[in-house]
Amino acid sequence: MGLLVDGVWRDDSHDPQRIQGGRFVRRPSAFRNFVTPDGSAGPTGEGGFPAEPGRYHLYVSLGCPWAHRTVIYRRLKQLENVISMSGVSWRTDDEGWTFDTATGSTGDAVNGKSKMYEIYQLADPKITHRVTVPVLWDKKRGTIVNNESSEIIRMFNSAFDEFTNDHTEYYPAAYRAQIDQLNETIYTTVNNGVYRAGFATTQDAYEEAARALFVTLDDLERRLSKQRYLAGPRLSEADWRLFPTLIRFDTVYYSHFKCNLWRIEDYPNLSNYLRDLYQVPGVAETVSFEHIKKNYYGNMVKVNPTRVVPIGPVIDYTSPHDRERFVS
Repeated sequence: MGLLVDGVWRDDSHDPQRIQGGRFVRRPSAFRNFVTPDGSAGPTGEGGFPAEPGRYHLYVSLGCPWAHRTVIYRRLKQLENVISMSGVSWRTDDEGWTFDTATGSTGDAVNGKSKMYEIYQLADPKITHRVTVPVLWDKKRGTIVNNESSEIIRMFNSAFDEFTNDHTEYYPAAYRAQIDQLNETIYTTVNNGVYRAGFATTQDAYEEAARALFVTLDDLERRLSKQRYLAGPRLSEADWRLFPTLIRFDTVYYSHFKCNLWRIEDYPNLSNYLRDLYQVPGVAETVSFEHIKKNYYGNMVKVNPTRVVPIGPVIDYTSPHDRERFVS
């Protein structure tokens, strides 16, 4: 993969900040505007992005866990006729994400581009930034609204309520402090922790990340022994931020990123919880194990130089779970 430097595509060698002291460092997102019901400014960025059906377009990779969050929210909140979507190919080339329909992309029907980095260039011809997904694009203003997944799902949660029949609140006021605390821990040690383990270039950096990951998974296993969901009796943002990492764990992170102390299948509560979320109507359709496996094993040549994609594991996420034992 690579990044844009002053609007020009460069390979990873031009990003000295990515690995520091053997530790993987994730750059902050560059576009932090918010879609709001009336177009007023959100917590960050500028205003001028009112919620309107058909105005916004979501660029994603079905292999990427960060993008997966937004795909789930688009499905759960019934926004598929409100916000259009394009998926990149499962294969990257020397210029990153592509819209090659021969390798799993939907193509780019909005801007007609062949590379994802070209979308960033449209928004800012002189940008210096890694080319990541998801990206929320404004068709009317011809620019990127936001490329931070945690903020895009907040918008999808409530900004478009006027245009959907689903008004489920995944960030309820009464649970926000608890959700925020869970999100912080899970992001640091689990969502990003698997990458910190997988991309580490020293033994100390790897063990630091891997051990912190399993401390949190052990804590979550205990938490889920007492309640159905992370923040209490009903699904919340915390659950949907964790799910994309859990669904990739045994298939990818366990072997590809050396997160192999335990599988999620080895945790009775976490594995049943994962099946519970997978079986929420509409969620299974957002999961593409083909894209997931080919994206990680086939593209990350520094981790897997042969690009050989394993045939397993075989895990049935549709099998019964025991989470109904917790009464809401």
